[in-house]
Order: sequence, then C-alpha cells, then structure tokens
Amino acid sequence: MKSKPVPLVIGIAGGSGSGKTTVANVILQRVGADRIAYLPHDAYYRDLKNLPPMQRMQVNFDHPDSLESDLLIQHIHQLKRWKSIALPVYDFTTHTRTERTVLIEPQRVIIVEGILIFADKALRDLFDVKIFVDTDSDIRFIRRLQRDISERGRTTESVIKQYLSTVRPMHLEFVEPSKRYADVIIPEGGLNTVAMDMVIARIETLLSADD
Repeated sequence: MKSKPVPLVIGIAGGSGSGKTTVANVILQRVGADRIAYLPHDAYYRDLKNLPPMQRMQVNFDHPDSLESDLLIQHIHQLKRWKSIALPVYDFTTHTRTERTVLIEPQRVIIVEGILIFADKALRDLFDVKIFVDTDSDIRFIRRLQRDISERGRTTESVIKQYLSTVRPMHLEFVEPSKRYADVIIPEGGLNTVAMDMVIARIETLLSADD
C-alpha cells in the first residue's frame, strides 16, 4: 500500500493588518479548503487567566514570548504524521484560552499564519514555503484599528496606545527583520493577483510531485 505523502507546510507572515488572512483565504479557495489544515498563530496565545485583568492588559502581545509556539510546533509535527490536533480557542476580550478547542484533521497542506512565525527558528524551519505579506504601515494600522474595535471590543484610544507602545516597536524588532527569511514577498497581499497566481502554481506543482 502506498504511504501517505508528507504534508506541505506553508508559513504566511507579515505585520499586523498586512492581509495575511486574505492571502490564506485565497489559497484555501483556489487549492481547496478540503486539502488544507489552517493554524493561526493567534490561537496559541498564552492563557492569562491566572493574572488579574489589569495585569493582563500590560502584557506585550506582540513579543514572541506571549505565544506558546512550542505547542504550535508540536501540533505541526502531529499533522505531518497524519494525526489530528485540538486547536486552542482564544478569547481576545479577556486574554484567556477558552475551554473549547477545534478539531483539525490532517490534510495534504498545512497553512500556518501569524506575525511572528518567521522570528522563531524552530518554527521557521518547519515551513516548505515561506510567504511574507508586505503592506504599508498606515494601511496596517487602519485595518488593525477597525478589527480591534469591531471584533475584540477595544476602544480607539486603547488600540492607538497599544500600537505605539508595543505593536510598532515589536514590528520593527521582530517582524520586519524576519522578512529576510521569506521565499516570496507579496506587496498588497491577496489583492496582488500576479503574485498569488505564482504562489498557487508553486503549491500545485509541489502537490502534484507526490501524487
């Protein structure tokens, strides 16, 4: 009996609000969601339920230490061995990990998406294809502002304060330097049809090599 091929692992990085999720969604639509296991790094934020609410607000969520990347690495290895995983579900309004998990079945393609995934060598080394979504800082800030207010219950003032105190400094220290590890840099994210056509073609070529 023919053994199962080793899944293709794709990393999609870029600054907060750069359009990483849009790029991931284009790949999901064109390669086929039924062939892809999708792991957002955001799901792996450390559980802060043991800290008082005011202390949780002081945590630097844009630093690599705020994420449980070891668990993400473990989950990628499990999926590569064709074993299912329990994806954590994080509550961004309380900064805690919920009791719920989402069952992720192993698939031919694994997509990992997050701002800091190329900053961690152990994680970076697991990616067969590394994509960096490069978007102007003003566009990224506006998108983050809109998202955090509508989806995460933040105020305009708190979003601006967090951006200036941690998001921007951490982007310059960790995210922007990690761009040099990318195989492909996509300006304008999923809206860049030429770049996306090239990425999809590359993925399809890698997949067909094992069929």
